[in-house]
Amino acid sequence: MATLTVPEAPTRSTPAQAPVDPRHRAFTVLCVVVLVVLAALWLVPMLWAVDTSIRPESEITASPATWWTSHPSLDTYRQVLSAGRMPVWYLNSFLVALLTAVFAVVVCSMAGFAVARVRFRGRRIVTGLVLAGLLIPPQTLIMPQFQEFAGLHLLNTYWALILPSVPTSVAVFVFASFFSGLPGELAESARIDGAGWFRVYSRIFLPLCKPAASAVFIFTFVWSWNNFLWPLLTMTSADVMTIPVGLNVVQDSYGIRYAQVMASAVLGALPLFAVFLVFQRRIVEGVANTGIK
Repeated sequence: MATLTVPEAPTRSTPAQAPVDPRHRAFTVLCVVVLVVLAALWLVPMLWAVDTSIRPESEITASPATWWTSHPSLDTYRQVLSAGRMPVWYLNSFLVALLTAVFAVVVCSMAGFAVARVRFRGRRIVTGLVLAGLLIPPQTLIMPQFQEFAGLHLLNTYWALILPSVPTSVAVFVFASFFSGLPGELAESARIDGAGWFRVYSRIFLPLCKPAASAVFIFTFVWSWNNFLWPLLTMTSADVMTIPVGLNVVQDSYGIRYAQVMASAVLGALPLFAVFLVFQRRIVEGVANTGIK
C-alpha cells in the first residue's frame, strides 16, 4: 500500500538585521545633545523667573544667590493683580490678538491665493513687493503709521492695534507657498464649470489650507499678544491697554523690586504657554506642510 508523503513547507529564514551605521547613531546622539542644551537654555531663565517671583525680596538680593527658597509665597502675584486692571488688560489682549489673527488669515490667504493661482498683469511686480516687505523692519513704519492713525482719530482704539498687524508678508508667502503646492487641475476644472476666482478660493482652496491657516493664526496671535512698542505709543488709556503695556505701567511703579517684576512677566507669559501646549501639533503640521524647512 502506497503512502502519501506531504512535503514539508519551506521554513522562512528570518532576515538578518542590518548593522546600525555608527555615523547615524552619532548623528542621533548629537541631535539629542543639541536639543537638551537648547531646552536648558530656554527653561533655566523661565524657572529662575518663577523662582524669583515667589521669593521674599531679602532673599533675592542676598549673596550668594540660591536656586530655591525656604519661604515661598504668592504675595507678589496678589500685589500685581491688585495693582492694575489685570482682567481688563487680559480681555483687551485676547480680543486684539484674536481679531488680528482672524483678519490676517482671511486677508493674507486671499492675497496668497492671488499670487499663487491668479494670472494678472503685474503679477511679478506684486509678488516682488510682497517679498520686499520681508526686508523692511516694522520699526521704520511706526512714525508714518502713528501720523496716519492720529489723522484718522483711531488712537486709543482697538483698530489702531489690529489693522497694522493684519497684512504681513510672511503670512502671504506661507499661503502662496501652500497654494502653489496644490494640484492646478482643481482650479482649472472649477473654472471650466463656470466658477469665479473667489468661489474657487472660498469653496476649494480655503478648506484645503487648514495647516497653513493654523500656523499663521497661531503665530499671529502670539506676535500680537507680545506686541509692545506700537501699543505703548498708541494706547494712553488704561481701559484699552494690553497686557505688555499694562504690566510695564505696573513694573514702573515697583522700581527695582524684582519679585513683582518677575511675577508680572510670568502672568503675561501664561496664556502663550497654554496656546503652545494646546496647539503645538497644529504648529508642527502647519510648518511642515507650507514649505518652511
